[in-house]
Amino acid sequence: MGRASKREEIAEAAFRQFHAQGFNATGISDIVKAAGVPKGSFYNHFSSKEESALEALSRYEATLRFEMLTSPGHPPLDRLRAHFEFLSKDTVEHGFVRGCMVGNFGAEVADHNEVIRAALKQGFDQWAELIRRVIAEAQASGDLAGDLDARAVALFILSAWEGALIVTRAEKSDAAVEAFFATVFGVILRPG
Repeated sequence: MGRASKREEIAEAAFRQFHAQGFNATGISDIVKAAGVPKGSFYNHFSSKEESALEALSRYEATLRFEMLTSPGHPPLDRLRAHFEFLSKDTVEHGFVRGCMVGNFGAEVADHNEVIRAALKQGFDQWAELIRRVIAEAQASGDLAGDLDARAVALFILSAWEGALIVTRAEKSDAAVEAFFATVFGVILRPG
């Protein structure tokens, strides 16, 4: 098997560095060091740190396993729970240090960089829409009350998830994630 391209090595290193350290704490020198390439190689493939961050966000999105939300053959609320269980497992396995890159960038960069803010908004909008569809599907099948505002509940769930990740990182405990599951699936989305 051939060696990965320099662009691929740099993009993957940028993804890992941004996820571990955040946008502001990651410099181009950190990225090229992690990639094992000279600094000039970075600029052969990316015009700026911002451009590499947008690529990192795209790579991060691919790790979120959105297909779990749309896969046929499983009840909608089971798919939604499985999606968040997958994400919580990643958080716990990494020692409560990484959180969600989209949420991290939102807190760190959105007020200062319009291009990244727009990418974050698009990512959150896409994620909330997938959650909304699952909720609407559960309503259509009679698993959830039809009077829930699926769009508002989806946005609340996504916001609660991001908040739980922040608390989890601060406390180095999964208590906030456990509270998320108990409240979202035991109260808000309780079948019936």
